[in-house]
Amino acid sequence: MATIPVVVKHQGKRYDVELDPTSNGETFKFQLYSLTGVEPERQKILVKGGQLKDDTELSTLKAKPGQTFMMMGTPSGAEGSAGLVRPKESVKFLEDMTEAEAAQSEGATPAGLQNLGNTCYLNSTLQTLRSIPELQQELIKYNSTGTSGRSSGLGDLSAFGLGGLGASSDLTASLRDLYKQMSETQEGFPPLMFLNALRNAFPQFAQKAKNGQGYAQQDAEEAWSQILTQIRQNLKTKEGGNEVSFVDKFMSGSFESVLECDEAAAREAGEQSVNSSDVFLKLDCHIDKDINHLGDGIKAGLEEKIEKRSSTLDRDAIYTKRSRIARLPKYLTVHFVRFFWKRETKTKAKIMRKVTFPAELDVVEFCTDELRKQLIPVRDKVREIRKDEEDAERARKRQKLAHRQEEERKADAESGQAAEPLQKKTEAETANEKDNDTAMTDVFKSDEEYEAERRAAILKAKKELFELIDPSLATDDGSNQSGLYELRGVITHQGASADSGHYTAYVKKQGRVVDDANTPGGKRREDDGKWWWFNDDKVSEVDSEKIETLSGGGESHSALILLYRAIDLPSKDEVQS
Repeated sequence: MATIPVVVKHQGKRYDVELDPTSNGETFKFQLYSLTGVEPERQKILVKGGQLKDDTELSTLKAKPGQTFMMMGTPSGAEGSAGLVRPKESVKFLEDMTEAEAAQSEGATPAGLQNLGNTCYLNSTLQTLRSIPELQQELIKYNSTGTSGRSSGLGDLSAFGLGGLGASSDLTASLRDLYKQMSETQEGFPPLMFLNALRNAFPQFAQKAKNGQGYAQQDAEEAWSQILTQIRQNLKTKEGGNEVSFVDKFMSGSFESVLECDEAAAREAGEQSVNSSDVFLKLDCHIDKDINHLGDGIKAGLEEKIEKRSSTLDRDAIYTKRSRIARLPKYLTVHFVRFFWKRETKTKAKIMRKVTFPAELDVVEFCTDELRKQLIPVRDKVREIRKDEEDAERARKRQKLAHRQEEERKADAESGQAAEPLQKKTEAETANEKDNDTAMTDVFKSDEEYEAERRAAILKAKKELFELIDPSLATDDGSNQSGLYELRGVITHQGASADSGHYTAYVKKQGRVVDDANTPGGKRREDDGKWWWFNDDKVSEVDSEKIETLSGGGESHSALILLYRAIDLPSKDEVQS
């Protein structure tokens, strides 16, 4: 269908634009962005029946050659400026991009992974791990050693998932190659080489199905743990001139534990409790009839019963090991212990009980006294700032409403019409009326004044928050410095047994970067609350409400692994800006 020449008027200027009836409103706005410098989300284009929406098919406008459209809006950060700034880079349309460029564009649907025969457990694990940006950055820099590098003559096979055949003995190199290949497509990709590397490293994942047809289904938690074990050994990151394991820095925490015999006779005989320190890569959420919430399950998992020989009693006895967290990683893995061995059927059965989990997790209560003293001031300040921001936003809305009502009253007065009374008088007005005093004229701040005050208040609060961060935690950028986590990924299992059923993964979308003159740096990420659902090679977008349905309670999809990330805190650059 041929394009239609139309005219767009904006701030006294005329722009000749070719309207493509086969495209939509969003594409048309990007055309105008390249001409006017006004971002699509800030444009208001008036058409018959209202404003042009992003999903409006332009063919429905029935535009005629030479038809005029009115556009309103200014570039971000350019309010009140005399001129418009043309964007530094011209807009590149999707149809003009290569497959790799389209896959890497902001907001692009990520690649799925093909199921190669009961490999959904692996696909969901890989998609969730891929959501860790620091892992992506370190994998790009990873160089395999020995003979595990890519064979020079096999590079052309990477497009088919067969690149890096020589890296089949190096699981980390295979992961690096796989994620690179996934970043260059939006199609379902076959993880052939990584699966081969996994089975070489851990033969358990090469077990055949009992019916002799293909490979057996495996446990996603076991795949997660084994992959992290390999990455922990191989992938190193720089830390003050030294190399440390990526997993140790960003994904592992530490316990301080006390082991004590349950029997009073052992203590009376002089047996002392044993203190120890241990590294953990995940927290277990144990599930029984009394567990309804994630926090309850984690608490139960920090207390363990162990049968061992007592030197004072000279026989086996029951001991209790109580653990507290001494270091919190930036990325916290939580495992719902849903599978158990059923002796009568010789299979792994599943605990169906519903256990809820929060979008924001507070783990301060599970920490040592020393760590709690460091975390609590920061955590409480974060909550205080959030409340202040909410109050400020409500005040801002009231200010705008009052300002608009005042303008309407003035307009009515000038036109000779009776002004409509306010729905509710302020306390000051009521008091003035009681005292028979003349009410003072309300003075409204301009939007610019209000925003300047708001920016100053936020910056002041962030400086105060930054100063509360304990120095020992501030130097550990792979740790959590507040005790608060936000949910970023969920691996789910559907079915009644670990030997069957189906795994999928949910990963929270990365918010798009938008211009905002009211935030430090002039940029911020806009979180739309959406999640990606990875069901093997099928990838779709779901609302956050869907995540709330994954608590279990039946054979439907229930959470098995949760990936939490430490909430963002202000950096030194932010508070000094």
